[in-house]
Amino acid sequence: MKHIKLISNLLFIIGLSFSSILLAQGNSFSGSERIKVDGVSAVVGDYVILDSDIDKTIFEMESQGMSTKNISRCELLGKLMEDKLYAHHAIQDSLEVRDQEIYDYVDQSIAYFTEELGSLEKVLEFYKKPDELSLREDLFQINKVQKLSSMMQSQIVDEVEITPEEVRAFFQAIPENDLPTFGTELEISQIVLEPKVSEDEKERIINQLKSFKADVQERGMSFASKAILYSQDPGSRSSGGKYTLHRKKPRMVKEFRDIAFSMQEGQISEPFKTDFGWHILMIDRIRGQEVDVRHILLTPKVEKKQLDEAKKLLDTLRVRIIDNEISFADAAFQFSSERETRFNGGVIINPTTGDKRFELTKMDPVLYNQIRDLKDDQISVPLLDEDRSGLKKYKILKVTNRFDEHEADYSQDYVKIKELALKEKQLKTIKKWMEDKIALTYISLNRDFSDCEFNNNWKKN
Repeated sequence: MKHIKLISNLLFIIGLSFSSILLAQGNSFSGSERIKVDGVSAVVGDYVILDSDIDKTIFEMESQGMSTKNISRCELLGKLMEDKLYAHHAIQDSLEVRDQEIYDYVDQSIAYFTEELGSLEKVLEFYKKPDELSLREDLFQINKVQKLSSMMQSQIVDEVEITPEEVRAFFQAIPENDLPTFGTELEISQIVLEPKVSEDEKERIINQLKSFKADVQERGMSFASKAILYSQDPGSRSSGGKYTLHRKKPRMVKEFRDIAFSMQEGQISEPFKTDFGWHILMIDRIRGQEVDVRHILLTPKVEKKQLDEAKKLLDTLRVRIIDNEISFADAAFQFSSERETRFNGGVIINPTTGDKRFELTKMDPVLYNQIRDLKDDQISVPLLDEDRSGLKKYKILKVTNRFDEHEADYSQDYVKIKELALKEKQLKTIKKWMEDKIALTYISLNRDFSDCEFNNNWKKN
């Protein structure tokens, strides 16, 4: 009873502080406008979902170009309740997210919005906020719940593993008429030649990174701000160079992971090299198997003469392979600058699946354009490759194996079947978690939504 009374008081307070006026669209009454005071749609644990939260979700989706035509308010409320259930139990399970981390993300988001729209006033107008403080408070609450929800979901599925016996049982349970069809797939190999960087340029890059490190450690400057201003990694620059690494889910190249998992919180590495350029990284936070890092990437400038020399060497190597003087795999091992592929004969690993195969319909457009006209075992001419950080290299490519579109085969497609089986098991685990937690969690649903048909038992029937 005390808990229910506390919730009632909470609703009253929140109802007063968050109440807002919503203009009724398409209705006019003698010059006056119809208004509706913001009400409570649902309560999940310690979280309250207001009617305006559903309106905000619709607005956000439409502002991102998504259609909301066939999405009901019941469906949106169900999704918001799921997020709040995850976030509520993330706190119950002592999963922590630092407020400063959310504040930093809000800072970056507002800076990005301001740059995109031209001014802070336009951002406030776009999000219908009276001032910057209310926008920041709104973004903080939204992003904190999303972060907690994401952490809780990750914890649930990260603990799910699948055995070969379960994979076989999953495959055998699929009716023959329902077996999935896999599109045409290719195995692709490459030899990459990275132009030599002058010692002066190498020294310039290293000294610049060392100065960034000194600015943070000795002068108290922000590592995240340095990353936003100077890092040449477009994938993390806007978020202050941040990545989250998991010990059981390899992400980034080996050298980067090795450095990240060998350091303590707050430490900043010495400059180190990967295939993408030179880095320094800082350990932001260690959370069990996960590590939050920030890094700054600088790519060295390469002169045209050095690029031409790399192309000439690759041309010669290509002719030797075609004349059978050396195999493609041996040439990759002896000459390729890319350590990720040189030790397995130049074979490229699909970063999405961890497999050697690339499905044509899901292939990176740049890679697809480079290999689409290649016949099997044909070797491309040297191609200039520039990654998103601006680093330029030359490479030659070869289609080493082709698998035409086919119905799923257990032995041939084991990796894909295992992935499907794991996803099914994860979904079942999440569904069971939802059922158990809904039964144990205080939930109140406004009568306006009593006719909704939810995917989860929010009504506790």
